[in-house]
Amino acid sequence: MDFSRLSGALQDEKSRIGKVASALVADGQTIILGGGSTCVEVAKNLVSKPIQVITNSIPVVQVFWDSKQVELTLTGGYFYPRLGVQLGLVCEKMLNSISADMLIMGIRGISAAGISDHNTLIVESLRAMIKSARKVVLVADHSKFGTDSMAHVAPLTDVDRIVTDSGLDPSFQQMLKDNSIEVLLA
Repeated sequence: MDFSRLSGALQDEKSRIGKVASALVADGQTIILGGGSTCVEVAKNLVSKPIQVITNSIPVVQVFWDSKQVELTLTGGYFYPRLGVQLGLVCEKMLNSISADMLIMGIRGISAAGISDHNTLIVESLRAMIKSARKVVLVADHSKFGTDSMAHVAPLTDVDRIVTDSGLDPSFQQMLKDNSIEVLLA
């Protein structure tokens, strides 16, 4: 799927998730903001906060284009137009050279096996983001749960919080609780 198709699905849920996740960010923090339509919703709620944002997502950059509060750093790297993100060795090298208070990222699959993505090109960038952040927050609507996408990214133990919508099945809420992951329902 490409970014334009993803951004239309479950729009109300993503908007609510974006509002809740953005409230986790304090003034003065440095955050890594991943790609994807839910992260764009987070970004929309951060434009007036005095923070530093590091991103590989061009749609996220576009949200902050006119912001006077946000200091924005792009990762660089190969531009993958279908998803609107920068990837590859340059992106990973940059991410491996920084430290952030928090990562807020979307993901395609969340199950007992961990988090996963359907696009193998993006996996190493996601892993580098996780390693560079002190706290990892996933933003994912309920449709991402119970899915193992093609490429494993990380175990659930690498995740601190998940912001999702109220449509999340209670069995998945228990799975997250069993893995010491805080769940915030939007």
